[in-house]
Amino acid sequence: MGWVPAGAGYEVSIDGRRVIARTSEGKALKSLPKAIKDHEAVAGLRQLVEWLQRHEETCRAEVERWMIRSLPVPVALIAQVWADEAWRAVLRDLVVVPVGADSPAAALLRDADQDKGLGVVDLDGESTRITTEQVLIPHPVRLPDLDDLREFAADLGVEQGTLQLFREVWHKPADPAEQQRELRRYADAAFKELRHAQTRATSAGYRVQGGTAVCRIWEDGRSVVASVWIGDGDPGYETVLSELSFTDAAGEQLAIADVPPVAWSEGLRMAAHLHAGRAVEEEQAA
Repeated sequence: MGWVPAGAGYEVSIDGRRVIARTSEGKALKSLPKAIKDHEAVAGLRQLVEWLQRHEETCRAEVERWMIRSLPVPVALIAQVWADEAWRAVLRDLVVVPVGADSPAAALLRDADQDKGLGVVDLDGESTRITTEQVLIPHPVRLPDLDDLREFAADLGVEQGTLQLFREVWHKPADPAEQQRELRRYADAAFKELRHAQTRATSAGYRVQGGTAVCRIWEDGRSVVASVWIGDGDPGYETVLSELSFTDAAGEQLAIADVPPVAWSEGLRMAAHLHAGRAVEEEQAA
């Protein structure tokens, strides 16, 4: 953006997520001069930066919601928001699949136009366009050719603004005994203070309700809730995490066979994230 007069012979602007300054002659400054730190132009730009950050977070959260829910997204909607840099940053290079095409194939999103549809690059490296009315932004656990897509994206140097291709995934084992072992895999993680477990959960976007960290997934037309007990009471007390469990929207326990693939993967992802923040005792020297 351009430069705004800030008095005292200075001008201010935005560079990324910070307010920068220069002299009226155009000499760039390393920091904001004390004389203009409280100027209304600086205050206004700081508010703009905060708004842009919130906007970016909102865009990313919305696109992630489309992905986790595998919701059909209108091509016209993507084309409308493409001009917005924040939307474009979280949509570009995502894997999309046309809905209703005779032979739907996954491809990387590169462009969007109201009249021409979506510009994509397929697995053969060919540029083409999607002209269907809707596309899916699949959760990676639902991509049968995930390894090929990851290799293809790595070869192209793709960096997705929304974590999709290189998102950690957990596939549900076919063996019931192995399924049970997976649910217990991240249990018994100890935290020296409950607040550490609470903060780790909330900072990753998980909700903490009544001593439980939860991840709610809408999949195949129903709500599935993945839960890990992290403890309640005094936040300064020690706590130990429980194993992962799944319930329906009414709170009824789900049989493992009834847990759909995205819910399984996202639930294990939450459990693994919490487990990684546990207190690790240093081994005593012999």
